[in-house]
Amino acid sequence: MIIFAKAPVAGRVKTRLAAGVGTGRATALFRLLIDQTMSEARRGAWKTILAVDPPAAVGEAGRFFPAEVPRIAQGPGDLGARMARVFQAAPPGPVLIIGADAPGLRARHLCAAFQALAGADAVFGPAEDGGYWLIGLARRRPAPKLFEGVRWSTPFALHDTLQTLPRHFRVAHLEALADIDEAADLSRWRPRTLAR
Repeated sequence: MIIFAKAPVAGRVKTRLAAGVGTGRATALFRLLIDQTMSEARRGAWKTILAVDPPAAVGEAGRFFPAEVPRIAQGPGDLGARMARVFQAAPPGPVLIIGADAPGLRARHLCAAFQALAGADAVFGPAEDGGYWLIGLARRRPAPKLFEGVRWSTPFALHDTLQTLPRHFRVAHLEALADIDEAADLSRWRPRTLAR
């Protein structure tokens, strides 16, 4: 279970959200989202790892993230290059990657994703904006062109990623969740969304 997260430093995170609500508020909201995501991700029997950016955040134990959670660097490149690198470096077995901006995420979604990978090669948690809040691979078979040519941060991200999978891959889908990218998305983030 790998969480992709930037260090919550003002001006470096949630820049599209910051354009609508201000840098300070966007950073504070992102910290809340990270805390909630971490809490849910650590409820299962799987190992949880943070893939962080910038690389210096790997060595800053306890400053931005819980000190007891292992951290690795995302590395350079676009989102696809970074996720592909993390998938390749992970220990054998099924791997999930999630972001930290879907407030509706719960541990039950992660359990369902791991369960889906028992029979599928890949699993996706679609986002309502055309992207996805989770991707998981069973890693029983290679996907050599994964993420090639994906139009990130567009309504085509999920569609494009599906096109990069081998044709014989079995793909499972979880329920769609909203993510928080822009100020308009905050209307979906209600106290009930944060309830356990």
